[in-house]
Amino acid sequence: MTKYSEEFKLIVVQEYLSSSVGYRAIAKKYGIGDSPLRRWVRAYKEFGHNGLSVKKTKQFYSVQFKLDVLNFFTYSPAISFPLKT
Repeated sequence: MTKYSEEFKLIVVQEYLSSSVGYRAIAKKYGIGDSPLRRWVRAYKEFGHNGLSVKKTKQFYSVQFKLDVLNFFTYSPAISFPLKT
């Protein structure tokens, strides 16, 4: 479960965008930090309502995919990382 619902985020962001009040004042009014409010406003400006949506699934990668990535980085001539000895 998330700490803040999409509806709550939308209300707070829209109030911030429609007023001349700063981040701190809006955050204080709703009892949240100004950091999350800044992130929500940035996400809303970039992605609209979808930017505030709660991510419901965690990305999982198969074992084979992980091995392919490791092999790519290990054996790719274009990518070189110094190995500690």
